[in-house]
Amino acid sequence: MLSVLDIFRIGIGPSSSHTVGPMRISSMFIKQLRRSKKLEQVARLHIELQGSLALTGVGHGTVDAATLGLIDFVPDQTDPDKAKAAIAAVRDSGSIALAGRHEIAFDMGSDIDLAGHVIPELHPNGMRLRAYNAANAVLSDQTHYSTGGGFVASERQLKTRPKKDQIAVGVTVPHPFGSAAELLELCAQTGLSIEQLVLANEDAMRPRAKTEAGLDRIAEAMDQCIDRGLSQTGELPGGLKVRRRAPELWQGLQASPLSNEREQLFDWLNCFAMAVNEENAAGGRVVTAPTNGAAGIIPAVMRHYCKDADERDCKLARRSMLLTSGAIGLLYKQRASISGAEMGCQGEVGVACSMAAGGLAALWRGTPTQVASAAEIGMEHNLGLTCDPVGGLVQVPCIERNAIGAVKAVNAARLALHRDEATMVSLDQVIETMRQTGLDMSTKYKETSQGGLAVNVVAC
Repeated sequence: MLSVLDIFRIGIGPSSSHTVGPMRISSMFIKQLRRSKKLEQVARLHIELQGSLALTGVGHGTVDAATLGLIDFVPDQTDPDKAKAAIAAVRDSGSIALAGRHEIAFDMGSDIDLAGHVIPELHPNGMRLRAYNAANAVLSDQTHYSTGGGFVASERQLKTRPKKDQIAVGVTVPHPFGSAAELLELCAQTGLSIEQLVLANEDAMRPRAKTEAGLDRIAEAMDQCIDRGLSQTGELPGGLKVRRRAPELWQGLQASPLSNEREQLFDWLNCFAMAVNEENAAGGRVVTAPTNGAAGIIPAVMRHYCKDADERDCKLARRSMLLTSGAIGLLYKQRASISGAEMGCQGEVGVACSMAAGGLAALWRGTPTQVASAAEIGMEHNLGLTCDPVGGLVQVPCIERNAIGAVKAVNAARLALHRDEATMVSLDQVIETMRQTGLDMSTKYKETSQGGLAVNVVAC
């Protein structure tokens, strides 16, 4: 079993698979050179970004992220302002300090190759790194893959374990589950809720106090991202001239906080979700939920339905929602994928909607069956959703898509709580359908900006 703390990763925007993953891969490559005592021998370094990493790499910040990993930046500790300054220094000097200490000549334009013509067989997000010594002999040649949500896998891992691109945690948990059916059966046998069962599994990985602290840290980072997004104004970077809208929505809501207009629910959810994804598009600090491109849905739903609770109740409610939605995210990660480059946006916004719906159903004290039903409904009506970012930027339609996903999640939870029997379509069946749909989907609709809105809307 993976941990739910693996599903929620703190990093920087605009894309977990194109920013967080490549930064981790570069950092891992440099660490390996250090362990093998070859770092000081490196005279030249070359990175080849393949497939989707190349085709949308500029707009998704992949070139910068890969460079930051070489310097020794890590996603969950990266300050966006310091990262920008570091990238500017590399560009201006034409050199880079590997691991922050071994300086070599480095030109981001020529030493990082956007090889969009190379479509890897193992995963669309391929990244090959090569280090050379002064005699131009190869010191290290490695290929890794960014598999979505900040997860990464080596070429060897994907070749030897093609359906299991995670590294085993090496811990035996009391309630292992590989499907929603197994999860619900365990809940029925033990009398535990999904939240309680997952927490018992987490206890096998670390002391409970550390798990709770980790969940609180994630919730706090989500909240901080919303707050930043509500306070920033102006246009987002990238040239599309997309204006931040969340602050205006927020001001309108603050002007009439006691409004009885039922439709104002949409405004609250839209406001919070867009605040997160506008921050993400600007390269701000966000939490994969389960990806950066879909980072606004769970925080928006959690913020709205916890905002009137006192501090203690709010903290408990957020832990409950993260544990439950995290369990659902683990199912998608294990049984299908959360990568837009593999599944299209159904694997990002669709999964986030499913996770948020299940988490909210748990928050509303739904049974495990109702939680699974909410998660199933949340995905069922996102099946086939394409990933077609205009200009290769995580802005259009990505920001609004998170707002719509948050509203869908609430409706899915509401529908699920009106009944407590097994649905005609199970959560396992809808996950498998998503996987099959993603495999059948044309590559141009999977985070390549070669189809859909990306070609029908002029990016200027």
